[in-house]
Amino acid sequence: MAKVLGLGGVFFKCKDVESYRAWWSDFMGVDIMDWGAMQWEADGKSFTMMSPFSDDSTYLDPSEHRFMINLRVDDVRTLIEMAKKGKATVIGDVEETEYGIFGWFIDPEGIKIELWQEV
Repeated sequence: MAKVLGLGGVFFKCKDVESYRAWWSDFMGVDIMDWGAMQWEADGKSFTMMSPFSDDSTYLDPSEHRFMINLRVDDVRTLIEMAKKGKATVIGDVEETEYGIFGWFIDPEGIKIELWQEV
């Protein structure tokens, strides 16, 4: 059966992305990836990240919340179907990219959930 493997990351909006990243780098010793996320090795199989987006970003739409949760999963397509059965609002189509397979839905609390399957 398809399952969630762990937290992939938290994505959120902030007023000053560069200053926020600098704070985490300067005061918490967190490495900032070339593409802007903060990333930690979690279990030797993958990683956990925090990734700020500018206030005007539409990446978290259509949720009205200022954050999105990314979950590592073993089967995006099956979990998207399970979310549909649970009356979640599925957003767009499942996408296969060089970074993995992704799917999105809005959960019962209106939070955007991104499912990520490594390939």
